[in-house]
Amino acid sequence: MQSPFRITRLVSSVSRFTSSQSRQHFRTTRRFASTTPPPSSTPPPPSPSRILAAFSAFGVGWFCHRLSQLTTQEEDQFAKYGSPDDFDTGIRELRTIFPDDGKVSTDPDDLAHHGFSHYDYHPGKLHSVVVYPTSTEDVVKIVKLATRYRMPVIPYSAGTSLEGHTRGHKTGGICVDMLGMDKIIALNEKDGDLVCQPGARWMDINEMLQDKGLFFPLDPAPGASIGGMLATGCSGTNAVRYGTAKAEWFLNATVVLPSGEVIKTRQRSRKSSAGWDVTKLFIGAEGTLGIVTEVTIRLAPLLPTNVAVIQFPDVGKATEAVRAIMLKGVGIQCIELVDEVGIQALNGFGMSTKKRAVKDSLFIKFQGHSKESILDSAKVTEKISKEFGGSNFELAKTEQEANDLWMDRKNILFAGLNLIPGSRGWSTDVCVPVSRLPDLVYETRKDLDKIGSKCMVCGHVGDGNFHALILFENDDELEIARGAVHRMVERAIAMDGTCTGEHGVGIGKKEYLVSELGQGTVDLMKHVKKSIDPLGLFNPGKLYPDENEESEHTQLQLPGGVPSETRKVR
Repeated sequence: MQSPFRITRLVSSVSRFTSSQSRQHFRTTRRFASTTPPPSSTPPPPSPSRILAAFSAFGVGWFCHRLSQLTTQEEDQFAKYGSPDDFDTGIRELRTIFPDDGKVSTDPDDLAHHGFSHYDYHPGKLHSVVVYPTSTEDVVKIVKLATRYRMPVIPYSAGTSLEGHTRGHKTGGICVDMLGMDKIIALNEKDGDLVCQPGARWMDINEMLQDKGLFFPLDPAPGASIGGMLATGCSGTNAVRYGTAKAEWFLNATVVLPSGEVIKTRQRSRKSSAGWDVTKLFIGAEGTLGIVTEVTIRLAPLLPTNVAVIQFPDVGKATEAVRAIMLKGVGIQCIELVDEVGIQALNGFGMSTKKRAVKDSLFIKFQGHSKESILDSAKVTEKISKEFGGSNFELAKTEQEANDLWMDRKNILFAGLNLIPGSRGWSTDVCVPVSRLPDLVYETRKDLDKIGSKCMVCGHVGDGNFHALILFENDDELEIARGAVHRMVERAIAMDGTCTGEHGVGIGKKEYLVSELGQGTVDLMKHVKKSIDPLGLFNPGKLYPDENEESEHTQLQLPGGVPSETRKVR
C-alpha cells in the first residue's frame, strides 16, 4: 500500500511545464470567477483534545508499541483525499467565502509560481488553487473547508526554500499564500521583542529596527519571511554567535491546527518552564502540523562590527584556526569559509572592489561594544591565524570597506553561478561537528573532481555547516549532481552530522531521516503528526520518510566503492 506521505515524481508534467513560457516568467495577473457552492456534510476531524491525550501518554515505548499495531486499513484511511469533483466544489466555495478580487486564484501562472521553484530541482506538481488570507480568521475558514472536501493544505510564504517544501501534492490541493499577512503588530522595545504576522520579512524588520539599536539575528536567504524561517528551523551566518531558530528566538506562535482550532503556544515572557515547549513543536515542522499566523520574535542589541579576510593554505588549516579562535572567546559574530573556487568566482564576478589571491579564505565579522574591543579581537585572531598558516590579514579601515568585504560573502552564490556561463547550480547543505569539517570538504572535493563536476564550497565554519554549489549544464549533469549530493549527505551522517544544517528536509532530504535519527525517533515524529493531523491534510509528502520506500540512490557508490569513506586533511 502507498504511504499517505508518498509523493509521485511526475516527470512528464515537469517536462511539459519546463518547456512552457510560464516557466520562464510568472505573470502577476490573476483571473477569478464566482459561483454558489452546494452545501457539504462531511464531518470535521477529531478535536485537538486528541493532541492532549497523545501528549499525556508521550512515552517513546508506548508510541513505538502503538505504531507497530497500525493496520493497513488505518494507513489507507490516513491517505484518503477528496475526488476531483470534491476539489472543484471546494474551489467554488472558496470563491464564495472570499469574494474579493485577489483572494482566490486558479490562474495557471499563479499555480506555476507556487508549485515550482527556480531555487531547487526537485519534482513538483501544481496546486489546485491558491488562496491569499489576510487574517487568522481567514486561515481558519480555509482549513475547515479543506477538511470538508479532504483537500491537502500547503502553506507558502516567500518561496525561498531549497528542498521542495511548497511543492503541490499529487492530488492537488490548496496553497495558502501567507505573504500578504506581513504586518508588524507590536514592537515592545523595553522587552526586546516584536509581534508580527508570518509574511513579514526579516530584512524589512531589521531595516525598521536599525534606528532603535535592535535587530533580529536569524539571517537566512534575502527575502525570507518569518513564517518560513520558523517552519524550516532556519539560521544563517549569525548562528555561530546567536544560534538557530531553535534557540529561543521565537518566543511564541499563534497556530491554526488541522481541526481549525487556534492555539497560542505560550505567553511573551523570556522564560517559561510551564510544561512542554510547544512552540518548538512547530519550529522545523515545515507546515505539517499547523499554519502559523502570528509570531513573537526576540530581538538583540545591534552592536558595532567590523570585517576581516584571511587566507589559508587549505581548508583544513582554516578550520583548525577557527577552532582555536573560538576557544579564545574572541568577539565573533560570523566566521565564514569561502574556498579557492569561490574566491575565483568572486574575482570574475565583477562586483568586488578588489581581486584576491585564489586561496581558501575566512571572512570574519567581529562584534564588540567599542572600536577598541573589536580591534583587540582582530589582533588575537590574526595572531592565532598565523599559527595555522594564515596570511594577508585584511581588516576593513572604514564602515564602507567593511560593508564591501561582507557583500563579497553575500554575493558568493551569484558569483558561483557565473563561473560557467549558462550553467545552473544545485545548492545544498549538511552539518558536521566542526572537527570533521575538513574531512567532509576533502572527501567531497575528491568525489567531485573524480566525476568532473565544478563545485564551490562555502560554509558557516564556526558551527560546521557546509554548503556546496554544484554546477551543471544539462540533464545528464543534473543527475550526476544529484548523486554527488546524496554521497555528501551520507558522509555527513557517517561523521555524526546531519543531512541539513539549516535548509530543512522538505521532499529533498526526507529519505535520510531514518539513517540520521533512527527508526524509533522517526516513528515518534509520525505518531505526533497523525495525532494532530489524522486526515494527513497539512503539507503531505514533506518531512516524514515514506513507508517501505527504497532510496533512489541505493545503487550509488562513493569513489572507490566504500560508503562514507573519510580521510584526514593534512
